[in-house]
Amino acid sequence: MPVVYIPPPLQGLTGGRASLEVEGGTVREIIENLDRAWPGLKDRLLEGERLRSHIRVAVDGRISALGVLERVSAASEVHFVAVVSGG
Repeated sequence: MPVVYIPPPLQGLTGGRASLEVEGGTVREIIENLDRAWPGLKDRLLEGERLRSHIRVAVDGRISALGVLERVSAASEVHFVAVVSGG
């Protein structure tokens, strides 16, 4: 089962857990399953059907250009990353 790493600002929704094993074949399925177990995560990660503008997802160490459509395997590591911006 893929291991999903939760960024610190969202760990309050997961009871303080920094990582979780979550079923899913795509990032979208993982988010749906996360939200079933930990309500509120979907709203913090998605805006409509896309990742929020300040959130990126990395699958197996690579930032995904496909976002929620990115495929994951049972052995994947999925990281949700908050984008840092400024000047």
